[in-house]
Amino acid sequence: MNNTKRVWFDLLFYIAIPYLIWNQGKDIIGDYYAILLSTAPAFVYTIYTFIKDRQFNVTGLFIVITLLARTIIDLISGNAATMLNNQVYFMIGLAVVVLFTIVIKKPIGLYFFVDTAYLMGYKREDSLKLFHQPDLFKMMNWLTVLFAGRYVFLAIVKYVLIQKYGVEGYGNMIVFRQAVTWAFSILIAVYTYFIYKKIQDKTGMDNPMNPNVNE
Repeated sequence: MNNTKRVWFDLLFYIAIPYLIWNQGKDIIGDYYAILLSTAPAFVYTIYTFIKDRQFNVTGLFIVITLLARTIIDLISGNAATMLNNQVYFMIGLAVVVLFTIVIKKPIGLYFFVDTAYLMGYKREDSLKLFHQPDLFKMMNWLTVLFAGRYVFLAIVKYVLIQKYGVEGYGNMIVFRQAVTWAFSILIAVYTYFIYKKIQDKTGMDNPMNPNVNE
């Protein structure tokens, strides 16, 4: 799936369909079930891309575990207001978990990067050895901080919207959530580029992620 198609599918499954389900369903099945049902398209789409892209690695495992955990929390919340507040707590909890990987010196951003390198043809053990060099390892820590920052910012935005609009503001939350996600995706992509350039400098290769370098 190219980047243009991915953006359109993201718009469809993360914003358009959830917003439609919420807007049309809240008066029919109630706020709680409308919100619960609106999360289904994003869940199915994410699982589909997980299988399609064969992300059977740390990145994919993290995505699936967080999706399942959030779904379970949503199901046991019992009502719409509790569900939305629980989602705020859940995102803060995710941020804490992600930051904890830095504390134990296993920054999850590093493993996300290893997974990407593997898909490009690099052996995991070679990438792990390279990325554990002090200067690159420090950059991987900051990459992990960016991932955690995304969850914190999402939680803050959702909390503010809950306080201002209550459950009725859920439609706005859908849009703002995706906007924040894209904004941090851009930040992460930019920082990833700097990591990539650093790898180039260290390896002396024009394309350090070219799978042919291992041949």
